[in-house]
Amino acid sequence: MKFEAVTIKDIAKELGISTSTVSRALRDSYEISADTKQLVLDCAEKLNYRPNPIALSLKEKRSRSIGVVVCEIANSFFSQVINGIESIAYDRGYNVIISQSNESYEREMMDLHYLSSRSIDGLLISLSTETNDMSHLQALHQKNLPIVMFDRVTNEINTHKVVANNFKGAYEATEYLLSQGYKRIAAIANSEFLSITTERLDGYRQALDKYGIKENSSLIKHCFYGGLVASEIQEAVGKLLSLKQRPDAIITMSDKLTTGCLKTLNANEVRVPEDMALVGFSNSDLVELLCPPLTVVCQPAMEMGQAATELLLQLIESKHPVTEFENRVLPPHLIIGKSSVQQLPLHHK
Repeated sequence: MKFEAVTIKDIAKELGISTSTVSRALRDSYEISADTKQLVLDCAEKLNYRPNPIALSLKEKRSRSIGVVVCEIANSFFSQVINGIESIAYDRGYNVIISQSNESYEREMMDLHYLSSRSIDGLLISLSTETNDMSHLQALHQKNLPIVMFDRVTNEINTHKVVANNFKGAYEATEYLLSQGYKRIAAIANSEFLSITTERLDGYRQALDKYGIKENSSLIKHCFYGGLVASEIQEAVGKLLSLKQRPDAIITMSDKLTTGCLKTLNANEVRVPEDMALVGFSNSDLVELLCPPLTVVCQPAMEMGQAATELLLQLIESKHPVTEFENRVLPPHLIIGKSSVQQLPLHHK
């Protein structure tokens, strides 16, 4: 059976008055008496009437909804970003429509097609790992759809961007391992094409350079889908373990890579931190409960969602064209766990 929402016709029929009278009463028109307005409002409440958002959007030329595209909703980082987005949007009277690309360019294009067809007022997006061609976003941008990018961004779209200080996060994580005495530090990162990968590897390299350690390309591995595909992380860790000189520590540069790496090390009976230390990027509340509790770079995910939403609403509600855009960088913080504690004696090869 098809669901049929209550309309103003139902209210008019119930009260025995015209639909135009009901419409004007609901709009609080001066033409309608206070008694009639109250009668209509009471009937609307009884029948559970809700205004048709599509009809309202056509009339007001606004849907009061924003679209959000992330790579994976189940990822703790993105779920916290979404919490931040909703905390601002709903307070300002906007609905939020969430889609996930599952790291697919095709899915991302489908998501954007769907959202734009729903006449969203603006878009928040974090790019998929497969997205190199920005023409689908540029087309929407050129049609004046307000867009704000967060976390995974591109310089090809001239708009507001909100990111974490990825360089600082990776630099501090690597420096901490170096200060603990680790010297052969491997890095497992996302796709080389993503902005977060470039920035985090730059931080990793600069920390090594500060301690006079030459970068070793055999210790850097990429997982194109960021650990979303389990075999990726298993292969990357397997290659590191097969080296003649194994790393004494690993830094993983995203949430899925971190938990996937720990799982793979355990499966290979590599003890953390006794045989190999582990530091990762993660926003999971469970890192303290893992064995061992992990040292992680925690990103300001909720704050990122809030900041991106505030900037998007500024674009949506601005009465004049916006020509100057902000690149907002939020600080991460390092949480020390037992996965990176130096175990003595430890012999570096």
